[in-house]
Amino acid sequence: MSAEKTAITPTRAHDFPEWYQQVIKAADLAENSETRGCMVIKPWGYGIWELIQQQLDRRFKATGHQNAYFPLLIPLSYLEKEAEHAEGFATECAVVTHHRLEVVKDPVTGKTKMIPSGELAEPYVIRPTSETIIGAAFARWIESYRDLPLLINQWANVMRWEMRPRLFLRTAEFLWQEGHTAHETQDEAIAETRLMHAQYEEFLREHLAIPVIPGEKTENERFPGADMTLTVEAMVQDKKAIQAGTSHYLGQNFSKAQNISFTGRDGTVQHAHTTSWGVSTRLIGTLIMAHSDDDGLILPPRVATQQIVILPIVPKEDTKHAVLDACQALATTLRHQTFHGDPLRVQVDTRDLNGGVKKWEWIKKGVPIRIEIGPRDIETLKVCVQRRDQAISEKQFSDKQEFIQSATDILSEIHDTLLARATAFRDANIIPTADLAEFHAHWATENPGWLCTLWAGTREQEEELSKQHKITIRCLPLQGTKLPETTGQCFLTGLETTARAIWGRSY
Repeated sequence: MSAEKTAITPTRAHDFPEWYQQVIKAADLAENSETRGCMVIKPWGYGIWELIQQQLDRRFKATGHQNAYFPLLIPLSYLEKEAEHAEGFATECAVVTHHRLEVVKDPVTGKTKMIPSGELAEPYVIRPTSETIIGAAFARWIESYRDLPLLINQWANVMRWEMRPRLFLRTAEFLWQEGHTAHETQDEAIAETRLMHAQYEEFLREHLAIPVIPGEKTENERFPGADMTLTVEAMVQDKKAIQAGTSHYLGQNFSKAQNISFTGRDGTVQHAHTTSWGVSTRLIGTLIMAHSDDDGLILPPRVATQQIVILPIVPKEDTKHAVLDACQALATTLRHQTFHGDPLRVQVDTRDLNGGVKKWEWIKKGVPIRIEIGPRDIETLKVCVQRRDQAISEKQFSDKQEFIQSATDILSEIHDTLLARATAFRDANIIPTADLAEFHAHWATENPGWLCTLWAGTREQEEELSKQHKITIRCLPLQGTKLPETTGQCFLTGLETTARAIWGRSY
């Protein structure tokens, strides 16, 4: 393939949304299903989700959380108990109203039809999130302060009726985890909210090689029914923002609505302070947009379905067995090594396909390291090493034993390269401003990057700016977050403040 030609068309620069769809198609990650707005996650894509799930699950359990499972169907009356929460999800809810189908024949065509019958006494909502149904369980489980804290996580699917679906980023049904906890005091619940927020920030950086801005959502952008929402915001390559994970302090709003109460240390009946927090398959969309290039997917090594693929080069049939044996022997040796506590994931591609076809397939799938071994390499005890974080044409011929010893170091280098690249891109596209005219002018183009400002405006002023420019305050960054220097006055009100705001367009 020439230097000018790319495996993915259109390129990122030409049509970023279509490029994204083509990367997913080329990498065989997922496809749209017959059910409108829903996706089929194919094995290569689901393998990424399994790794995200496994690695996050270890973190949750290490912080004292346990997994449980709760019903998919939520009685409508449960949502009605928490008015603000219900209103926030009302337009996205899918509702089950009948419990059976009646088979009838059309008298004219003779075709069989199935008509819903057996109307339910109370409709059920397919869970958009589980605060209400889990809160009902918590109300049964908690009696005394001795039952607290209660730290629960659920791995599940949810449904939010999405009118403009996009694979992984916005689909009507998606996979996620949702943590739900109950605490004796406000301070303990807020500490939990911050702990899990920090876990998400660390996970995205250390596992997905994605740098994020951690911060708090404004009142306009909070989770419905929450007293505080913390977020991690990622910038992708078209300079838009993706909310990559959130952690919510719910106060006593849900516990009062659902009577999650306990007998306190002083003998009085008190309401628990609750939290919820979650990430979803949106993380896969985020890593695609953050790292991939015009030749396809680029996977961070820790969540790569296969970390090393070995390609046998067999120019003549009489060399086939020797080459395949050498490839399998190398794979077995590599699998005995560990990377961040897990055995290396190594695949030998033995399919009867042209070598160039196989090479480009693995490039488009984003495998971190490709190894080629042919008859001459067996004689010289060398391997051809190609890294997905480097130019497609770049290759190194390495001593086989040296490669075996350095394989995990190379994977670490790939992770560090991806993280450094994404960090440099993000930092170059966060622009500080203290001037109102500059603020308005910035949004004249479609994808101008983020603005960092001081902010002392009202909720109404925020709404007006958001509508005018189709932007939002992505977060109010936490103290200590490294950002462009901003001191003095709010660009809009002229009031002295130290509060910073990140503004951007988002998915």
